[in-house]
Amino acid sequence: MQHCLSHQAFIHIYIDIMKRGQLKGRNKGHKSSTPMYVQTGSSNSQKPTEETWGNLPHHVVLHIFQYLSLVDRARASSVCRRWNNVFHIPDLWRRFEFELNQPATSYLRSTHQISFSKSSKDTLNTCSVTNVSIKVDSCTESAEAAIKTLGLISTARPSFMDLSQSLSSIKIDDTPINDPSLKVLVANNSDMLKLLKMSSCPQVSPAGILCVADQCHGLRELALNYHLLSDELLLALSSEKHVHLEHLRIDVVSENPGENPPFFREETPVTHLYFGRAVSKDMLGRIWLNCPHLVELVVCANGLEPLDEELIRIAERCKSLTAIGLGKCEVTCSGFMEFVKMCGGRLSQLSIMEEVLIPDNTYNIEQTHREVSEHLGRIWFPDRMPTW
Repeated sequence: MQHCLSHQAFIHIYIDIMKRGQLKGRNKGHKSSTPMYVQTGSSNSQKPTEETWGNLPHHVVLHIFQYLSLVDRARASSVCRRWNNVFHIPDLWRRFEFELNQPATSYLRSTHQISFSKSSKDTLNTCSVTNVSIKVDSCTESAEAAIKTLGLISTARPSFMDLSQSLSSIKIDDTPINDPSLKVLVANNSDMLKLLKMSSCPQVSPAGILCVADQCHGLRELALNYHLLSDELLLALSSEKHVHLEHLRIDVVSENPGENPPFFREETPVTHLYFGRAVSKDMLGRIWLNCPHLVELVVCANGLEPLDEELIRIAERCKSLTAIGLGKCEVTCSGFMEFVKMCGGRLSQLSIMEEVLIPDNTYNIEQTHREVSEHLGRIWFPDRMPTW
């Protein structure tokens, strides 16, 4: 096969040639013994398609089929017996990719609903699927895809759930999964699961996460929204009887800026902490006291009170801190410099807006830039708000 032909073009040309050849044979009452040719356009040489394309090795045709849509695969399987045999090779059905969108507003070509349903009900029940990918292009479609994904897993459970016993990471975002579904999902992978990331899953409770902690003793990384936390769960995650977490990521995003979740009152193993809304000085004070394993801290906003003391305390207590990002959080240049001196070169990521640095009698913005660069061992500048 010439390199100038794409996989799709190869299939479409060959199907067309075979159909024309079969029609010609029927019109003449016999099959033509003369080999048919196709001009590739890249050279003057011609290739006998029946003697080459029709006899390509199985692994070559299999590779081409993997790039075709479900509909094109089905069409190609009817070309000849060899291609039909390839169509039924299990390796062809290890990976599924679906595209879900609104045809009137999307440039993506949506997978036909019949293809989606047939694949999930027929093929997934008989093959060892290792990867299912669903592409969407809007928030509405994301919600639909989430629902259909759960349906896909449920439909394919006889094979997909029973045979997928080697998952090391599971990421679930914006999905209406509940505690029983989560329990089933992790049950067969309890020995292998190392990472579980959950975001915007309102039907999952702290009890569901606690069940994961009880079953998956190999779990090393857990990422959760703060609303999935509870005192019982934090106690379990801190206990040697449960998992030995290396990374515990918590996103704190409250729809009510004045609402402070009642957590971090006891020492917890949190390593990555993200505040997506305003956070009080009292909350930050509890962090340096009760989160000694903190590696990364991101604070979107704080208010009008400088955070000098809180940052210095965090630098003193959190010896593993390597990354910090501050949004609308005012800090004096002197307080910021003291924080950087205490952390030293271990800060691999340091981000703060220039607008929230408050010059004082000791340091101005330019002096802060120079000395921070010196302590970090690299050129550093505060972030600036775009002028456009």
